[in-house]
Amino acid sequence: MPTAHPSGWAHADGALRANRPGGPHWLREPSDPDALVTSLWSQTATKADGVLSVGGVSLPELVREHGSPAYVLDEADFRSRARAFRDAFGAYDVYYAGKAFLCTTVVRWLAEEGLSLDVCSGGELAVAERAGFPMERVGFHGNNKTVAELERAVELGVGRVIVDSFHEIERLASVTSERGRTVGVMVRVTAGVEAHTHEYIATAHEDQKFGFSIASGDALEAVRRVHAAPGLRLLGLHSHIGSQIFDTSGFEVAARRVLTLHAQVSEEVGVEMPEMDLGGGFGIAYTTQDDPSDPAQLATEITKIVQHECRALRVAEPRLSIEPGRAIVGPSMCTVYEVGTVKEVALDGGLVRTYVSVDGGMSDNIRTALYDADYSATIASRVSGSAPALARVVGKHCEAGDIVVKDEFLPGDVRPGDLVAVPGTGAYCRSMASNYNHALRPPVIGVRDGKTFTVLRRETEADLFATDVGVL
Repeated sequence: MPTAHPSGWAHADGALRANRPGGPHWLREPSDPDALVTSLWSQTATKADGVLSVGGVSLPELVREHGSPAYVLDEADFRSRARAFRDAFGAYDVYYAGKAFLCTTVVRWLAEEGLSLDVCSGGELAVAERAGFPMERVGFHGNNKTVAELERAVELGVGRVIVDSFHEIERLASVTSERGRTVGVMVRVTAGVEAHTHEYIATAHEDQKFGFSIASGDALEAVRRVHAAPGLRLLGLHSHIGSQIFDTSGFEVAARRVLTLHAQVSEEVGVEMPEMDLGGGFGIAYTTQDDPSDPAQLATEITKIVQHECRALRVAEPRLSIEPGRAIVGPSMCTVYEVGTVKEVALDGGLVRTYVSVDGGMSDNIRTALYDADYSATIASRVSGSAPALARVVGKHCEAGDIVVKDEFLPGDVRPGDLVAVPGTGAYCRSMASNYNHALRPPVIGVRDGKTFTVLRRETEADLFATDVGVL
């Protein structure tokens, strides 16, 4: 990824060279640019005569009714993925990571599908409360929970609080003491493993804000303090090693280190912790370069790892939990935009890049600018028949780095008025959306059995002014 530059993304060394005009090495020119790469889309997505439909609803019809841009949430797909994790990890507790995408409707779906819920702020906890979610199935994360947030969690009776610092242990113990309550506690540990995509590194990755270091001894001391506090019920250790992970090698190293600490606690503290959480981070397919594992495969591999390490350490297997978020909601949502302008820009060597500007951008999907993330796209409103051309889908914001899809083959005759749909936008797009340039955040439109329903409405200018208390 190009290094940061104070003047913006495009000024960084190698910013454009990093995305060579010929496209990345993994991007192959399709024989038919109108075809749908089904592995990137929700399970109900289909394309006929160039028109993309999701949940039995054509996207042109959806845009006519609800406008663009819009996030499109496939209810059947979301529920299917939630059930797949629940069934594959049948002996585990499956906590949906709410930070990926959270709203009242989704929380109700999770309750109905039998999943638990991970929240990491007072606002996310409020959504769970509003939806009537069973609080004993809620886990509360966060590295700097306020006293007010901890008080609310204890009052509501959340099932577990994942503590992240010695100060938080003191605060939580004080809150439970004042109220005469007891709360389940997990201790988040740093195992010295960082895993992202296809690689993991098992050394020198403890320089981060999350968790207690196992290597330094802080994790063991945190366990001792939790165990000693009258209002805190020690449940176990929590480990999270990264995101967008496609293999389980990093989990193997982390599980070994966390279970070693688990055994040490049993021996030195004299308590056998009943639970252990291995976190989430399971990857999804954003482009054809991604090859994620299905929940059943993940469950088999992770269970084998834990069983092997427990046998080697001669400890009983704790009750396990995981926290998928992206892997459930990511593929269940796409974003549909309308093309406003198309511009061909001459590059060195006689090459040309086609810039396709749409009516959204970094305000509804910051991941490309923030993480150098890759996405795919397709024309969703008509059949073309033109030869494929390499394009870059960009937004309407006043930033050179306002890119939605860095490289994609679209029909060569892409034009204003076309609808462009981007798959895999369920995780960290709406939840990280902003009002940059005073843009109005798009709605989330649910689709099911040929019908649409509003999950989150489109923002209005009145919403922008709701917090603007200036006097005219």
